[in-house]
Amino acid sequence: MQQTNHLPASASGSFVIGDDLRVYRLGFGAMRLTGKGIWGPPPDKQEALAVLRRALELGINLIDTADSYGPEVSELLIAEALYPYPGHLVIATKGGYVRTGPDQWQPNGRPEHLRAALEGSLKRLRLQRIDLYQFHTPDPMVPFEDSVGALVQLKNEGKIRHIGLSNVNPQQLEQARKLTPIVTVQNRYNLTDRASEDMVDICLRENIGFIPWYPLATGDLSRDQGHLAQIAARHNATPGQIALTWLLRRSCSMLPIPGTSSVKHLEENTRAAEIQLTDEEFQAISQAFH
Repeated sequence: MQQTNHLPASASGSFVIGDDLRVYRLGFGAMRLTGKGIWGPPPDKQEALAVLRRALELGINLIDTADSYGPEVSELLIAEALYPYPGHLVIATKGGYVRTGPDQWQPNGRPEHLRAALEGSLKRLRLQRIDLYQFHTPDPMVPFEDSVGALVQLKNEGKIRHIGLSNVNPQQLEQARKLTPIVTVQNRYNLTDRASEDMVDICLRENIGFIPWYPLATGDLSRDQGHLAQIAARHNATPGQIALTWLLRRSCSMLPIPGTSSVKHLEENTRAAEIQLTDEEFQAISQAFH
């Protein structure tokens, strides 16, 4: 019990990504460490660095980022705050988007772009190999197999340890798995948006980590005055904490990565790992947002 109090993230339980990367299931998403519109530097760089260091102190050992966050800003902050990295830390990054301005995202799944993106991430993160490299989004202008194949080639060169996918459907997951083992899928999923419900179940069945992005459904949860608010009050918690607890309960291969640029909010999110929902509470929340 003493260790759980010291490392709140450990209360979320653990999951093995691939066959060798054991992480606590509640991780951290580093997208919001950038400026407005996920563009440029953060308004308070020292706070951003403090968030990353505090995440490790809380037991978090899965940090998710991407070359497009900033762009480049998030990866550079991670290296500045945490390098040299502790051996138990898994840094997952992604490639497949190019940025032209705030809130602007353009898919680019061309093999030559993915190679350049990976090389840039290695340099910014000061790594020889990325533990988990995720294809950020399918590009409608590039055959999906060509994009995944580029990552397979980079893995064969020793620059990628494990490959993951993001923003994909079950058919694309099946396509990719014919080319290479896929260890994670990162799709949008939260209490109010469960379009990826089938994918959550597939990942659970196949022992693939499911990383839900936008896990807190910011804004949508705050409008709820029913079951979620009541259950949160019962646990002396916030609706956001209960939403994270619900995700952890939904599937044992679920790896939520709530992001924030505030140490206080990071600590609040991480405490969600220590909340235990009853079966009745879990079902009530599930049905209320179905």
